Amino acid sequence: MLFACCASLLTMAAAEPKAAGLRTNEFFPFCIDTHDAKKRNLEQQAAMLKQLGYDGVGHLWLDNIPERLKTLDAAGLKLFQITMTVDITPGKQAYDPRFKEVMPLLKGRGVQFLLLMNGLKPSDPAGDARAVEIVREMAEIARPSGAEILLYPHSFMWLERIEDCVRVAEKVDRPNVGVMFNLCHWLRVSKSRDYRTLLAQAMPRLRAVSINGADEFDAQPGWTHYIQPLGRGSFDMFTFLKTLRQFGYTGPVGLQCFGLPGDVADGLAESMKAWRSYTGKPGNP
Repeated sequence: MLFACCASLLTMAAAEPKAAGLRTNEFFPFCIDTHDAKKRNLEQQAAMLKQLGYDGVGHLWLDNIPERLKTLDAAGLKLFQITMTVDITPGKQAYDPRFKEVMPLLKGRGVQFLLLMNGLKPSDPAGDARAVEIVREMAEIARPSGAEILLYPHSFMWLERIEDCVRVAEKVDRPNVGVMFNLCHWLRVSKSRDYRTLLAQAMPRLRAVSINGADEFDAQPGWTHYIQPLGRGSFDMFTFLKTLRQFGYTGPVGLQCFGLPGDVADGLAESMKAWRSYTGKPGNP
């Protein structure tokens, strides 16, 4: 565990030129409503997040967007992201048509759409041309509302690695298209643990980062070791966040909560305590 050394590391970090950068990152959880033993509705989720000190939430798929916005607005919280799937298979419907329909609701909110892209074997560049066509179309639809399109690396999907996301985003070449670094999927897919090089390559288009507690290596399938409450596991999270600060990253940081068992409030409270320890943010959940 890293908490014992956090105080001294934070003191050292305070002397660095960009030490304040990390403190500007907004922090929010996502995938909180798929495995919550309490089965909270959206209003209850918003109240819980407000009480625990989160800045908002990420939303899965395009269902219940008006209700999500209403409950977050009432609690003074932000909708950071909406996750959706894209199929690059020729001849298939590429994405949910409700994507266009929700745009008027999102105008001026700065929402990011996370694209999970499938349709070919992982990392196959043969899909780039079709993907570029689709993402440019979606970027144009999102532009008037101020929304962003983020390419999201997901293990075992076509867009599997952060390197794939950067490659496609550069070909799309639109100002509202970026990438997201996803810690748990990077740990699953990559044999290397050199995230510094990848983050440096992604920085020009890095608009979001997801984190969670994790072990550095796990040869077994599943997510038990690669998705844990923040603060657990052998992966050096403090150094990872310090690296983001050194690169000048000031975008949002999402907390990956997929598959965590039990009452989601328990994991969120534990994770917020860890976040405040890492960042030096005062207060307790």
